[in-house]
Amino acid sequence: MKCFKCPTLHTQTDEVSQKIMTQLQTHNLYSQITELLQSARRQVVRSVNQTMVFTYFEIGRMIVEEEQNGKERAVYGKQLLKGLSQTLTKEFGKGFSLRNIEQMRKFYLVFSKTQTLSAKSNPINKHLQKSPFTFELSWSHYLKLMRIDDKNERKFYEIEAVKSNWSVRELQRQYDTALYSRLVLSRDKEKIRELSIKGQLLEKPKDAIKDPYILEFIGLPEKSIYSESELEQKIIDKLEHFLLELGTGFTFVARQKRISFDDKHFRIDLVFYNRILKCFVLIDLKIGELKHQDIGQMQMYVNYYDRKVRLDDENKTIGIILCQNKSKAVVEFTLPENNEQIFASKYKTVLPSKNELKLLIEEK
Repeated sequence: MKCFKCPTLHTQTDEVSQKIMTQLQTHNLYSQITELLQSARRQVVRSVNQTMVFTYFEIGRMIVEEEQNGKERAVYGKQLLKGLSQTLTKEFGKGFSLRNIEQMRKFYLVFSKTQTLSAKSNPINKHLQKSPFTFELSWSHYLKLMRIDDKNERKFYEIEAVKSNWSVRELQRQYDTALYSRLVLSRDKEKIRELSIKGQLLEKPKDAIKDPYILEFIGLPEKSIYSESELEQKIIDKLEHFLLELGTGFTFVARQKRISFDDKHFRIDLVFYNRILKCFVLIDLKIGELKHQDIGQMQMYVNYYDRKVRLDDENKTIGIILCQNKSKAVVEFTLPENNEQIFASKYKTVLPSKNELKLLIEEK
């Protein structure tokens, strides 16, 4: 005899199940379990990445040590790498092409020379304990880093990639926009050395400033005509990218923030807060050449925030004017000699070529 399900009962069961699912999704238990599973998944991926990268480092070490024992290094080394590639590919499959083997060798030669922030004691297993290093970035990150010839610059990008959790794409972008070079300009020799040891540190307002700012991610062609409000909207649409360009510690507060006094109303384009410097950061966007009136306006905004908004335990407000062009003399003679609060920086809406970027940086 066939058993027929009651349509009404079936519908009621579905409704009950759906109700339970909805309740679970809003319940603390659900969020806790979800967070645990996501954390576990990230930990597994991180562990796999670390083991793979460390293994490649050790393979590179073994190759270099074997080469050093060879009688004719160049010939022997070439044949050694070729033979390893063929043997390992046959045994373990993809991932051991001659090019990849060469990169493992180079990886050891580059990263065995200096202890870095992303290198700590490694407990993975007894076969991988000979080296004092473990690595917090992915193999793809290190492939990018190995292409940077300058040791101090390479160490800086490695530290910042770990600290800021940069994706490979973001690491490439930060390198393409010459972040290291832009930061070096505003630092003395001792501070430049710090960049390659600790990365970017924010100890005073000037440490947070870049010149120029590269905003290629907003998608505005360099020669196009656009208004300040359109530029602002593009930045808001790509806020996550803009925060990465601003740097460490920035959080978004408001756009078109209205301030009023004596029946007069003004609007600040963008307001941020820096958690490290413990201060508000006001940004005004200007199309074309910076005028002394623009600096005066920012001074008014900064004064208002210092006197009416900031708390007693917060530091003085920073004002940044982003402009397409500026006269160093206008900035110098409009601002006081001991200025530590207001800064004017150029911005570019397209990624300049290497030569253009070099000229932009040298103009500063």
